Amino acid sequence: MTDDPGAEDVAAALLVSMSLFRRRMRQVPVQEELTLPETAALSRLDRSGPTTASAMARAEQISPQSMGATLGALEARGLVDRRPDPEDGRRVVLSVTEAGRALLRDKRTARIRQIAQVLASEFSAEEQRHLMAAAPLIERLAQHL
Repeated sequence: MTDDPGAEDVAAALLVSMSLFRRRMRQVPVQEELTLPETAALSRLDRSGPTTASAMARAEQISPQSMGATLGALEARGLVDRRPDPEDGRRVVLSVTEAGRALLRDKRTARIRQIAQVLASEFSAEEQRHLMAAAPLIERLAQHL
């Protein structure tokens, strides 16, 4: 008899723990000015590069109208820039401005500090090493889903 957990046991444990982690990250405030949809749109645009509003709506699985409203709010705050598509002048391509990138960086830095504070106060050095070793594995798992 082996003490090694099966793939389904590991999957269940990860789903529960990562779901709780994600919920808590959404609940615990971080000094930010963005709504959840604005954060998602700005982050996707930053990761994926310039694209159209309709492509973003498809990627986020929301209506083009909702994405348009979100992007309009981001543009009004100078976080997103609209330019004519060089290949098709009828379309508009959106990109993140430097102000948008700075806001995302500040938000990420605040989250990192929040997590680091808990790690430093609640986790031993050995536990922190285990979490560090698990991080690339969790990332690889996410990339293959």
